[in-house]
Amino acid sequence: MILRRLLIANRGEIALRVIRTCERLGIETVLAVSAADRDSVPAKRADRIVEIGPAPAHASYLNVAAVVNAARTVGAQAIHPGYGFLSENAALASACASSGIVFIGPTVAQLAAVGDKLSARRHALEAGLPLVPGGAVANLDEARTLAASIGFPVLIKAVAGGGGRGMQRVESVEQLEAAIDRSTAEARAAFGDGRVYLERYVAAGRHIEVQVLGDGERVIHLGTRDCSIQRRYQKLIEEAPAPLLEPEMRAAIESAAVAFAVHLAYRGLGTVEILLDCERDCFYFLEMNARIQVEHPVTEAICGLDLVAEQIAVAEGRALGMVQDDLRFEGHAIECRINAEDWCSDFQPSPGRVEHASFATGARIRVDTHVEAGVEIAPFYDSLMAKIIVHGDDRAAALGRLGHVLHHSTIRGVANTLSLHRAIIADPTFAAGGMHTGYLEQFLASRAPLRAPAPLGGPP
Repeated sequence: MILRRLLIANRGEIALRVIRTCERLGIETVLAVSAADRDSVPAKRADRIVEIGPAPAHASYLNVAAVVNAARTVGAQAIHPGYGFLSENAALASACASSGIVFIGPTVAQLAAVGDKLSARRHALEAGLPLVPGGAVANLDEARTLAASIGFPVLIKAVAGGGGRGMQRVESVEQLEAAIDRSTAEARAAFGDGRVYLERYVAAGRHIEVQVLGDGERVIHLGTRDCSIQRRYQKLIEEAPAPLLEPEMRAAIESAAVAFAVHLAYRGLGTVEILLDCERDCFYFLEMNARIQVEHPVTEAICGLDLVAEQIAVAEGRALGMVQDDLRFEGHAIECRINAEDWCSDFQPSPGRVEHASFATGARIRVDTHVEAGVEIAPFYDSLMAKIIVHGDDRAAALGRLGHVLHHSTIRGVANTLSLHRAIIADPTFAAGGMHTGYLEQFLASRAPLRAPAPLGGPP
């Protein structure tokens, strides 16, 4: 099947990102919008828009029936879900199949297999991947027994979770009951599923990802990424390839990711997430994200592929156009997520009207954004405003280019994280590549006496 008309069931920068590729491929785009996004930048860029509900996400972007009905109404052959919202929702994929609409993503069975974190752990074990010590707990007694066996601190995670929701670190058995209650309530509210499980907390860990691409018959990897700079388990800075990995460790992680995807006969784009335990010099399978990732541009930069185009090609039923040995990874890429958040006030969201937004431009600089002067940052959705991506011959060159872009980029009207990124890349520890999942917490603690009221993003 050759796709001619595609519904984009998302908003913000990822909607624009999909539109750009569709324009190049000659595919008509219909953007599904909430009432809050009728006049958004992506809405102006798409060929058509169709309104699917009021501003709250649960009544629009998370409404499976509304999304599928919109696709039927406009005669779209396919739905691209972007990331977040319904991007990994097996019910949407199933509804698409029942309606004769192509879901641009993996199969219903694959979404179900990896969407449930305990199911994903079982599949990883079957594929021969090492797992973080831990497992399911049905009650408090089981949780106490398991926590005692793996040792404190432990992490509580939501079985149906993602984005850090329902995740908590627990330091002692006395904290366990209250933490499980909180995690269960948060998971039930966020995902409609209150099940949780426990894992060993790895203090000196790095969050490594492997981008994989499959056509249902064959799987290749597109290299590694490091996503260790996080706040509340949500990523702030990502880079590719992951720095300071010994060749043997990199190869082992990439092979494990491919083995997991092969086990699933995976179709489409996906990311296998790995926890590298620096103290024990080993790695563990964490989960698989069965969609395009926010940080996909750094992979595109080093491998020269358009990953949205690759998703569409697989969805059209085409076999992969390359084998592993065809890929050549060039240089180093870094991405900074610029969020509408007051990082000096514990990253409080900062909705409001953008008065001014400008970003440096130039060779090997890419800015993915849906923000311009006059745009309203609504309180209903994720706070991501822009992604700044740079590419260099090596990591030092990329960091130099990133410093230039951050210094010459400005957002006014809402508090944002531009100045935080400037401070991080100037930190010698980060410049040396010595980051880990606890890095940001330590970095902010070291700067606490110096932190001023939240800057609005102009050059320092």
